[in-house]
Amino acid sequence: MTGLRIVAVLALAARALPAGAVQPDEVLDDPALEARAREISKGLRCLVCRNESIDESNADLARDLRLVLRDRLVAGDSDEQAVAFIVDRYGEYVLLKPTATGANRLLWAAGPLMLLLAGGVAYGFLRGRARAGSEARLSAAEEERLRQILDE
Repeated sequence: MTGLRIVAVLALAARALPAGAVQPDEVLDDPALEARAREISKGLRCLVCRNESIDESNADLARDLRLVLRDRLVAGDSDEQAVAFIVDRYGEYVLLKPTATGANRLLWAAGPLMLLLAGGVAYGFLRGRARAGSEARLSAAEEERLRQILDE
């Protein structure tokens, strides 16, 4: 009985592994070009699935992007030229790892800058509380009234 459970768990685990969605009719005859296409497509985002590469996605748009990429490689484009063609057509969002140039520099720097800003605000807040705590002393009349209340 436990052997059957192990087989079932392994079968479920195998289904959970990411599988390439490249169809047999998409595969190029030249193994070197196909290897290049596979490597490039791992870095291109499926615009439908959003968090999958076009190599992993079964969406129709991902298939179209795979075909365009292979057409560009067959036409003689370098890897960079093929990626640039797709980025020009679909925008930089198609890259799973966007470049750190131009307006993207602000996005890359925003996280660390916000962390520093939050640290500065927290430091100022805590310093203000420490000062307020040391300056908030009771007057003699207030201390006497407090003792009276506590003694009751």
